[in-house]
Amino acid sequence: MRFMMIVKATQDSEAGVLPSPELFNAMAKYNEELARAGVLVAAEGLHPTSGAIRISYPEPGGKPKVVDGPFTEAKELIAGFTLIEVKSREEAIEWAMRMPDPHGFGEGQIELRQVFEAPELTQDPEALAKEIEMRARVTRKGRP
Repeated sequence: MRFMMIVKATQDSEAGVLPSPELFNAMAKYNEELARAGVLVAAEGLHPTSGAIRISYPEPGGKPKVVDGPFTEAKELIAGFTLIEVKSREEAIEWAMRMPDPHGFGEGQIELRQVFEAPELTQDPEALAKEIEMRARVTRKGRP
């Protein structure tokens, strides 16, 4: 089971305030623990939405609309994420509870969401085979 720990943005993260050296080190230690346990898939921080682009689809079948950031609702925005692969929802919660306060000021908020697996989305054997092959190519590409 894969889960994404979504770190919600704050006014500071949207202002481009970088983590303190202490917080950076705490997050590095946490990510190393995830890696040693063999559950870490990816972990990244994101730049503020001042440099972001939002693409929306306002009409079914219509042309996509492009809007440059910044975006205003900080509570709706994402400052970073960690993707883990674990055996259960409970294990995902345990790992999420161990993450240091992602902003370091008591403002951190993490949303934990399970990632869909291909068999949950389609039962078409051909589509599933293509998905499995694509994931295998991506996995091979990511290895030295």
